[in-house]
Amino acid sequence: MPPDLHSLTTTILLFLALNLAATVALAATVSTTVVADLPEFQEAPEFRNGKECNHHNPSIIHIAMTLDTTYLRGSVAGVFSVLQHATCPENIVFHFLSSTTTHRRNSADLRRTILTTFPYLSFHLHHFDTNLVKNKISSSIRRALDQPLNYARIYLADLIPISVNRIIYFDSDLIVVDNIANLWSIDLKSHVLGAPEYCHANFSSYFTNKFWSIPIFSTVFSNRNPCYFNTGVMVIDLQKWRQGKYTEKLENWMRLQKRYRIYELGSLPPFLLVFAGNVESIEHRWNQHGLGGDNVQGLCRDLHPGPVSLLHWSGKGKPWLRLDSKKPCPLDSLWAPYDLFRHAPLFSDS
Repeated sequence: MPPDLHSLTTTILLFLALNLAATVALAATVSTTVVADLPEFQEAPEFRNGKECNHHNPSIIHIAMTLDTTYLRGSVAGVFSVLQHATCPENIVFHFLSSTTTHRRNSADLRRTILTTFPYLSFHLHHFDTNLVKNKISSSIRRALDQPLNYARIYLADLIPISVNRIIYFDSDLIVVDNIANLWSIDLKSHVLGAPEYCHANFSSYFTNKFWSIPIFSTVFSNRNPCYFNTGVMVIDLQKWRQGKYTEKLENWMRLQKRYRIYELGSLPPFLLVFAGNVESIEHRWNQHGLGGDNVQGLCRDLHPGPVSLLHWSGKGKPWLRLDSKKPCPLDSLWAPYDLFRHAPLFSDS
């Protein structure tokens, strides 16, 4: 081989070797970062069924929640609160929805986190294909509302096994302070979905002026008496949902939104368009929502009047972030006892 060619070949091989080494190092760094970012939690105590539970023919309660690194601390607190107040905690099955875009090792760590924090918990981890909504999501007033996993609730009937006919959907920023069986046993009658309704809210504000100015859109509520409801707490008849092809109906509104910009608030408006005015109304005690303030500033708020079975920090402000920043709102102290996050010790033994 001529000297010049030999020199050129050596240079190219050296360049490729260095490039490969850099790529491997970068991958290792990313992998390490993903693992390090997951918070650690204390192991929850073991919860067992009370004597009044039917051990021979138990009524299984199915609950769905999303699971990701950003809201993991909230999800863990939510699960802990449900178990602590349940009369029959062993009869509860959790269905966690995680994103397919989650790093594979990170997904395994999410599963491990649940296993180590709740060793006795019955749960399933379902992977949501974010490609289903990749081209259907429109930007909203807050980035968190645009995350694909926020839309997984639309696909519950496809993600959950066909053998499950009813499910409770919970957001990851709430705690339950009542026996979950009381919510589960609600009679949905002929309705597909049950949720607390808030008919005093300004319903028209959830849609743009363009929506109300185009008759083919605005007349969708003509034969209904629509009220606002929060999609962070829903009881859903999955059998009726599948039969009525409600996932497709919600997707259709998402496609129209991409073309006409008829709303501004993430995954909520499609639910209002499809279900508002046709919801089995549940007591307000089951969603004391808005404790995270609005979607812009996240200011402190008080409880709504009346009894409380569930506290929901919907809005921008999350209790774990405000507590860590030493700037909590008064009601954040109600969330704190359910926080299993393993804080770093104040003093080192070394």
